[in-house]
Amino acid sequence: MSAVNVVNKTVPASSAPPDERAGRLFLIIAIALAVTFGAGGLFLIIALNHHERDAGILPDHPRQLADFSLTDRTGRTITRGDMSGKIVVVDFLLTSCSLTCPVVNRRMAEVQQLTTNQPDVRFLSLTVDPRTDTPAALMKYGDRFGTDSNRWFMLTGEKPALHSLIATSFLTQDLNDPFVYMPGNFSHTERIALVDAHGQVRMYFDGMRPETTPAIVAEIEKLRKAD
Repeated sequence: MSAVNVVNKTVPASSAPPDERAGRLFLIIAIALAVTFGAGGLFLIIALNHHERDAGILPDHPRQLADFSLTDRTGRTITRGDMSGKIVVVDFLLTSCSLTCPVVNRRMAEVQQLTTNQPDVRFLSLTVDPRTDTPAALMKYGDRFGTDSNRWFMLTGEKPALHSLIATSFLTQDLNDPFVYMPGNFSHTERIALVDAHGQVRMYFDGMRPETTPAIVAEIEKLRKAD
């Protein structure tokens, strides 16, 4: 089955996924119970935590998309300037990763499809292992997800430049943690970051959750209206 078919069947553009509808119902019920029975503490905390996971995760401190000059899967040089004035959806990949990366990139493909007619939206996939993730490897990998090379840039380059960009702009790096399996020892590589048109990282989303797709699309619309 092609990536496009998977996207079409996974996230209908006209209706929210069952998990998202269930999440909204859970939030309403939990708050209602808290109000009715006075169990404000427990019920409200559970409800708000559940809702925050659906809505996204705020950065732990202000982050900006730093300057960069990297190579995409077609061999072109892509720079920070190419993202100027664009809303950018960012993920982190390793082509040899068979667990989280395919799921996260399916989320990216779904958002790409749902924003097809939105020219102000761009996508960046930053490899954490440029030694193996060459342009040729990224070309083959991107084809699995129906990557539009004019909007979705899978980037590689020198490892210090890539790791510095990821650590400065997006993810915490713990070089002393022996249990992080992804190169660079970055935390939360399963997250998808959303950068506004001014280069500010506004929110993260859990790329493993199906409800992340409509949440990102909704947040893109909010950013556009706020500008």
